[in-house]
Amino acid sequence: MAVRSAGTSRNARRRITVNDLRWADIILVMEQKHKSRIQAEYRDEVRYKNLQVLDIPDDFRYMDPDLIEILEGKVSPLVS
Repeated sequence: MAVRSAGTSRNARRRITVNDLRWADIILVMEQKHKSRIQAEYRDEVRYKNLQVLDIPDDFRYMDPDLIEILEGKVSPLVS
């Protein structure tokens, strides 16, 4: 399995691109606002994509161990 990480904010370290969306089989976002931003900006690219909201508050630091643990629990059932 291959993964990519990108943000929806203009200030993201790596901002999501059309190529990322075309490459992805499943798109996972932490909050509903992220899904809404992607749908608003890339409507045609995500129309038929599996776009899932994980319902995780986006207030963790990058690579926070608590966040990693939460992500593992929420992502595993979606990609198994």
